[in-house]
Amino acid sequence: MSVALLSVVSPNSEVSNFGVFESSREGNRVSDSSKFIARYKSLICHVALKKSKKQSWNYGSFYADSSYPSLDGSGLEKKGKFPLLSNVVANPAGEMAVSSEQKVYDVVLKQAALVKKQLKTGEDYEVKPDIVLPGTLSLMTEAYDRCGEICAEYAKTFYLGTLLMTAERRRAIWAIYVWCRRTDELVDGHNASHITPTALDRWELRLEDLFRGRPFDMLDAALSDTVTKFPVDIQPFKDMIEGMRMDLKKSRYMNFDELYLYCYYVAGTVGLMSVPVMGIAPESQATTESVYNAALALGIANQLTNILRDVGEDARRGRVYLPQDELAQAGLSDEDIFAGKVTDKWRSFMKNQINRARKFFNEAEKGVTELSAASRWPVWASLLLYRQILDEIEANDYNNFTRRAFVSKPKKIIALPIAYAKCLVSPSRTPPVKL
Repeated sequence: MSVALLSVVSPNSEVSNFGVFESSREGNRVSDSSKFIARYKSLICHVALKKSKKQSWNYGSFYADSSYPSLDGSGLEKKGKFPLLSNVVANPAGEMAVSSEQKVYDVVLKQAALVKKQLKTGEDYEVKPDIVLPGTLSLMTEAYDRCGEICAEYAKTFYLGTLLMTAERRRAIWAIYVWCRRTDELVDGHNASHITPTALDRWELRLEDLFRGRPFDMLDAALSDTVTKFPVDIQPFKDMIEGMRMDLKKSRYMNFDELYLYCYYVAGTVGLMSVPVMGIAPESQATTESVYNAALALGIANQLTNILRDVGEDARRGRVYLPQDELAQAGLSDEDIFAGKVTDKWRSFMKNQINRARKFFNEAEKGVTELSAASRWPVWASLLLYRQILDEIEANDYNNFTRRAFVSKPKKIIALPIAYAKCLVSPSRTPPVKL
């Protein structure tokens, strides 16, 4: 993790993040990345050349700001929206959508518009061919392979699912996963206490360079190559960094609206990053927006599940990721959480929180079947396994203070063929009802 910290704080140094994950799990063993530095000029040229065929970037400043058009100026039609799930869950009376939901929904529309634009222009949804420069192909292959190794180590079940995907999509998902993990490690890893807002600002500048085709290290290069091949936008990546900033300054959430926005930043963004790579089935009649909304719902559901599983662990760090107003309505407070006692009030409160998370999982299911056939298995596996964590919390009598809910290995093994069977179900041929 010290390698990651050094390279973020000092972005112009010649230290690579290539060994960041070995340092966190393998006794601070850091891979020797010096052999790659001498070859980086050709690699960067390779990525930049491919990027130049799609977009024109301003290279006047090493850290030139990138501007992205707002939704309001995009000309997107806002009529006929599908219901916002969190609004239904948080406000059973059917109140209007609140600001956090609208903010997130605007991002969903923007991401869906990128795919629509590509389809209208007749571009193939599959990846574009590589432009291979001498000496770069093996290096890029090595970069993607390293991403795959990291994914296999830290997300074994998900990694197995990616093996059913096409080679190009599989590698791209690995690259996205690794970037997300590295970002999360900045505020949740061994050196998280030393990370400052300035460090995150530099990480964001590095992200912008990555999208310009100027990667800093090997793992960056894999993602930089990925975003030249798929209609992946920078906004969800920036939003994830914003979630990390939130973690540095915020340890309480007054209501579900605030918590919803946090869950989007740190997890819902992953779904928006991934859909362009996983692809939507050609035969799907679902709207692009509805598929993105389902991907967002899965991210929200996963993060809510993480929060409910880790209540005790977070409390020991002085953090409470639960809606303060709902705690008060249940007759509970932070002091009750810090005391760690399972009471009838706590059980009742937890039942409501678990029901909310399950509703997000149910919403997510509607979109998984619409993904391309080769991409469904890892998503179904993730959904089924994460949802089982909620079952385990119930089985522990809602004691998430001292008992960590986890899915046993036998249950994981059973879930894999179930997920595979579900991924064989074809998308509905019936056009969705317009609202």
